[in-house]
Amino acid sequence: MAAFAGDIQSLYHTWTSQEEYSHGILIPFISAFLIYQKSDRLQLLPFTGSWLGVGIVLFGVLLHLAGRMAVVSTLGQYALVIALAGLFLALMGWQAFRLIIVAMAMLAFMVKLPTFIYHNLSSELQLISSQIGVWFIRLFDISVYLEGNVIDLGAMKLQVVEACNGLRYLFPLMALSLILAIFYKASFWRKALVFLSSMPITVLMNSFRIGAIGVTVEYWGKEMAEGFLHDFEGWVVFMAAFLVIFAEIILLNKLVGEKRPLAEVLSLELPARSDPAQQRQPRKIPYSFYAALVVLALFFAASQNLKVGDTVHPARTPLSQFPLAVGEWFGLPSRLDPVFLQELQLDDYIVADYRAGGGKPINFYVAYYNVQAEGEGTIHSPRSCLPGSGWRIKTLTQQTLPDIQWSGTPVEVNRAIIAKDQQQVLVYYWLQQRGRVITNEFMAKWWIFWDRIFRNRTDGALVRVMVEIEPFADISVVEQRLQTFVAETVPLLHKHIPD
Repeated sequence: MAAFAGDIQSLYHTWTSQEEYSHGILIPFISAFLIYQKSDRLQLLPFTGSWLGVGIVLFGVLLHLAGRMAVVSTLGQYALVIALAGLFLALMGWQAFRLIIVAMAMLAFMVKLPTFIYHNLSSELQLISSQIGVWFIRLFDISVYLEGNVIDLGAMKLQVVEACNGLRYLFPLMALSLILAIFYKASFWRKALVFLSSMPITVLMNSFRIGAIGVTVEYWGKEMAEGFLHDFEGWVVFMAAFLVIFAEIILLNKLVGEKRPLAEVLSLELPARSDPAQQRQPRKIPYSFYAALVVLALFFAASQNLKVGDTVHPARTPLSQFPLAVGEWFGLPSRLDPVFLQELQLDDYIVADYRAGGGKPINFYVAYYNVQAEGEGTIHSPRSCLPGSGWRIKTLTQQTLPDIQWSGTPVEVNRAIIAKDQQQVLVYYWLQQRGRVITNEFMAKWWIFWDRIFRNRTDGALVRVMVEIEPFADISVVEQRLQTFVAETVPLLHKHIPD
């Protein structure tokens, strides 16, 4: 698999640099052991080969080349798993391959999730952990205020990063629970329950960690809590969650009347010795396997000569020069907190409150990224960020503004009404990406991929405008005012956000 040497190096870097994927280095050995367990049965089956395996290898190769051209290392890592499975299928044929299909599927757990999926998943889990953690703190009659993922304990504030610290072990625990489910000698529904329960167990254990921090602050002070934070790190959550899964298996066995001891139920059985009466199948390398090797050889030659173009950074005017006087509107600029800048990793931005007449100010925010790629900054969707700040999304729809155009196309926006306490806000936001206005975050990822291959560009921006809805205000009047502001500002964005 020399053709995938770069992907193997990328995998190793992920395992050693990101704690949430540190389990990945064990997965190939576990998969190898699972295949070894089936070796006695595999010896009795002929290797008939499969041309479908050749097609799967070809698909993996094309996925890798696309990942190389788009500079998305995760695609190359998944391509490695796909091509390896296709190679085994091309050699063994379906009858033998299905004995090791679980071991091959296990390899997917050594690859990290795409960044945008990870962010969306982790943001939801952070909110749940924070809410349950605050509930636990209040059980001790302790006053605490929750705003999104910021927990105000009075003496200190538990920030988002601290609140989700224990969740970085969610993926190792999911992998470990899958391994236990594979070795668990039980019915399918019990195996599935053991695996699926890993997510709520991790969230609950992390919530307990947050609650314990709150209680510590109340009774022993901030200094003691900081020591507690240092010692009671996420690995403790992981170990405790692992023990809970073991307890779950014991409970399931008792519920179904399982008489065997746990050691037997979780037996790591070795392959049985060959029965002399059973004849080992002769091995003949099928043509499909040779064809798969030819595909890999051609791919290796092509990848050695593949030239990936340098990322293009089109000329643009910095957003610091965006006018603060727009028609009748006058803007008051502000700055983002360094904590948020570190998290957002944007390259340029503007945030300002624009006023006209006596109405509420309209908040105008544009975040620009020169490169949207792994290891670089990526746009954080308001759909994920607003709930983390304590806002509840009441409605979220798409709306076309026919009188407002970008590059000759009517602008379509995400329209949301969000609420916090008694306050309500009307929000428009969209992604402005290399001449396109996009409202769907998944489609935005596709166009980043496409434009990196064919235009060597991944630059783009998030545009968000919002205004408070006053009590008893006519929402249509508020919306018309917001659309008037958008109509006057969108044409001015052309020189700041290149097509």
